[in-house]
Amino acid sequence: MIIEIGIQVASEYRPDLSDVMRDRYAFAYHITIQNRSPETVTLRRRHWDITDAHGKRQTVEGAGVVGEQPRLLPGQIFEYSSSVILDAPWGEMSGRYLFEIADGSQAWAPIEPFSLKAEFTLQ
Repeated sequence: MIIEIGIQVASEYRPDLSDVMRDRYAFAYHITIQNRSPETVTLRRRHWDITDAHGKRQTVEGAGVVGEQPRLLPGQIFEYSSSVILDAPWGEMSGRYLFEIADGSQAWAPIEPFSLKAEFTLQ
């Protein structure tokens, strides 16, 4: 079964949570997920690939998102916010979500790369 999931991302630099003197740069990101399939789906797992401007890579995997495994009916939207700390003032994230369909089959939905950038950078 092929599912269609819409994923939109908005990110922002959080100077109030950052410590530039210690090379700790905080970024928040807000995710909007829409089930565009005719089937009910449940978000079971997440996988993130995070790379900062120095080339340092992190991988984050786990069950669901923000402690939830949201179930989305056809057309339904789920939104959440989270954050990440980098050792550089810019970087990039990409990833994928694993969805389970009502019949028990599973499919990954990609999350296109998005930028994490402090306003004061030249990149």
